Amino acid sequence: MSRRQDPFDLDITPELIIRAYRAGIFPMSEDAEDEDLFWVSPELRGIIPLDGFRLSTSLRKAIRKSGFVVKVDTDFAAVIEACATVGADRDTTWINHTIRAVYGQLFQRGIAHTVEVWDGDDLVGGLYGLAIGGAFFGESMFHRRTNASKMAMAHLVARLNAGGFVLLDTQFLTDHLESLGGIEIPREDYEERLAAALLVPGDWDAIDRV
Repeated sequence: MSRRQDPFDLDITPELIIRAYRAGIFPMSEDAEDEDLFWVSPELRGIIPLDGFRLSTSLRKAIRKSGFVVKVDTDFAAVIEACATVGADRDTTWINHTIRAVYGQLFQRGIAHTVEVWDGDDLVGGLYGLAIGGAFFGESMFHRRTNASKMAMAHLVARLNAGGFVLLDTQFLTDHLESLGGIEIPREDYEERLAAALLVPGDWDAIDRV
């Protein structure tokens, strides 16, 4: 992984974040208490090909029987709080106060989005990320019930396909993402795909009009 430490004391604004993503770079912090950010451009980038998402038949049946409901963009604060909380599915977090604040501003501008999985009034899983052009940059996901994060990802892929998106960036590849069809590609390949995706007018809300 290549980390590019910002040599200047730049204000972390929504505009700076957008420019960074368009250049193939994203910010992280060492942990939730760290005030600083560093810029990351991995040598191997994780993506999920939108025509290669995998969800087994048995898992699809389990999700249908779960009674969970998917909602979109209703509670950004709760989703990023859950993603930033250390728990059974993570022992550390890179989401600090600065990231929470600036991505909250991006959500207010309609650039950051959430996919939320609800069990009645309980938020049990979800994810958030940025939609820019025809690219969706997945930031983080969480689950509090079995299969909830997989259900969120399945909905995300369906929404992106319906809206004409062409790139789903997961930043890194985990075993969980690989089980869903995630792959790693070299940085140069990613940058070519990103440049093409940024020319595409992805429509986040298209699936809601079907």
